[in-house]
Amino acid sequence: MINITVSQNDNTNLSFSAFEQYQLPAPLSGVDAEINNDLILKFEDEEEAIIYAAQLENLSNELNDKNTPQYVAISDIIMAIRNDEFVQSYTR
Repeated sequence: MINITVSQNDNTNLSFSAFEQYQLPAPLSGVDAEINNDLILKFEDEEEAIIYAAQLENLSNELNDKNTPQYVAISDIIMAIRNDEFVQSYTR
């Protein structure tokens, strides 16, 4: 199991509450919240994380307005997944 945290301290304003408010699709293994409201994405393995990021990319391409909070949130999630050390090792 891999947990990827999207921290509000990492140049993102995305929190668990915002993730729920924007009604973004969750990964198959779910999401959770840290005590400080950071978003934790749960994945069975690196491949599941990569597939989820691709699905979010497709969703972001469908959004007409690239300045919406939803678009920014999706971008933040994709970057958190791509920057994860386990995902990076898997894709090399």
